[in-house]
Amino acid sequence: MHLPFFYGWLIVVVTFVTMAIGVNARTAFSLFFPPIISEFGWDRGVTAGAFSFGFVVSGGVSPLIGRMMDRLGPRAVMELGVALMGGGLLLAPLTTQPWHLYLTIGVLVGAGSVCLGYSGQSLFLPNWFIRRRGLAMGLAFAGVGIGSVTLLPWVQHMIEQTGWRTACTAMGILVFAVLAPINLLLRKRPEDIGLLPDGDAAPSATSAAPRSNVVDPIWAATDWTLRRALRTARFWWIALGYFCGLYIWYAVQVHQTKYLLDIGFSANVAVWALGVVSLLGIPGQVWLGHLSDRIGREWIWAISCAGFAICFAALIALKFAPALPLVYLMIFTQGALGYGLTSIMGAVVLEIFQGKQYGSIFGTIMLAALAGGAAGPWATGLLYDLSGSYTLAFAIGIAVSILSAVAIWQASPRKVRAVAGQMHKAPFKHDQA
Repeated sequence: MHLPFFYGWLIVVVTFVTMAIGVNARTAFSLFFPPIISEFGWDRGVTAGAFSFGFVVSGGVSPLIGRMMDRLGPRAVMELGVALMGGGLLLAPLTTQPWHLYLTIGVLVGAGSVCLGYSGQSLFLPNWFIRRRGLAMGLAFAGVGIGSVTLLPWVQHMIEQTGWRTACTAMGILVFAVLAPINLLLRKRPEDIGLLPDGDAAPSATSAAPRSNVVDPIWAATDWTLRRALRTARFWWIALGYFCGLYIWYAVQVHQTKYLLDIGFSANVAVWALGVVSLLGIPGQVWLGHLSDRIGREWIWAISCAGFAICFAALIALKFAPALPLVYLMIFTQGALGYGLTSIMGAVVLEIFQGKQYGSIFGTIMLAALAGGAAGPWATGLLYDLSGSYTLAFAIGIAVSILSAVAIWQASPRKVRAVAGQMHKAPFKHDQA
């Protein structure tokens, strides 16, 4: 491949565009949520349950997607995701009963989002970089923010002008028209086209051997199968951390628009808040991803969890003092800090369980993560229906944020492979792994 730049950066661009459209197609449910409730009069728990059910489906297919990635590569996985998500969005406007919403937004869009979203991209993108892994993933995943500030206002405008059904159809067409062709450019790893990670030149007989990033050579040399990984405490700490991470992420994302409307803010403020959160996620993901290459993944995960904890506290305070400064605090901590979780999700698992079955291991861990994504919106909606308030649900979110940070610290990827800025802690001299 004779290109004037490293092909890995083209992979980052394709991922950026795919995330911009694919993730926000699911996020748009938060905008569809109020008009669907208004039209059908269904309970919030039942309606939000369609979104949550999508995570149950996502969890079920996640290990299968991991195995599919190991065997067929990213092009097959992404094109499957395009077919599922695009089909779900085009069929959703036919909804007349709750189960229709569960089938389209839940099953089809949910399964498609596993392929096109954070889970699918994290199965192969980390292969392309070692020293700049956090930065590359932060840049790629920042596409979600660009998509939010461009697509979500457009979707909201269409909902107001022509209804949620037309907006949903337009998103489905966009998924097929843009994502189907560009994902044909993907490759699983640089070695598949004769390159090395980070665009490094192949070492010559006279060049010095690159310093290893391995801290624990026995662990790193292990042939990690899914069965072997399941017997380690690290696997379960990561699973717990990711469950809690997606719980807090989607508990806020699905319910914040309706919550802001409930406590007296205008629709414009509520929609603006959802978009700006993702806008702030752009520099947040890039900067925190880059910073993770310097100080380590655990610190960044803890910083992001702290952002969500402060976000929940601000939401609780808004009920008693509905002032814009608290909205700004909620938006900043959620977007600029909380969204940093995504820039290191793939890196944490790869640096602990790197090997031929990484896709299967990561896909199985994402089963727990997606269960958290399902539990967050459902539990938050249910607690509202039972108590008539979001206060208890948001307080639980603070506790779950703390638990997530503790879990990833216990998994300690730094004790297996060092990030670039901590290479002095990896004394072994053989090739990077």
